[in-house]
Amino acid sequence: MELKTLEPNPAWTAGAYEETVDVLEAHAEELVFKIWAGDWCPDCRSQLPDFAAALAAAEVSRDRIEHYALDKHKQGPGVEEYDIEFIPTVVVERDGEELCRFVESEHVPIAVYLAERLKEEFDDSE
Repeated sequence: MELKTLEPNPAWTAGAYEETVDVLEAHAEELVFKIWAGDWCPDCRSQLPDFAAALAAAEVSRDRIEHYALDKHKQGPGVEEYDIEFIPTVVVERDGEELCRFVESEHVPIAVYLAERLKEEFDDSE
């Protein structure tokens, strides 16, 4: 089932998040973004459209984005395997290894939070 909350927000401005987009774009071909959410979830509806717009601005291809629609009991594919308790949850993987994870809310938007973690991850590995 397609998540409507993953339709990019047309009002989102990539220029306001240039560094975030640059980090996501630089690693777009090596990362997989796994997203657990529900269209019924207020947090998902408020946060995911901007995240989807950031992924689009970074030209992350659709085959690098996996999404899992959960029911109101937060049940669905991969919930137990990935220990999903709160949504939205976004897990970023490279070669099947989890690099970072966003869970429900942070002090910054999803894309910014993940880009910060990814920048740290890639800076440490260089």
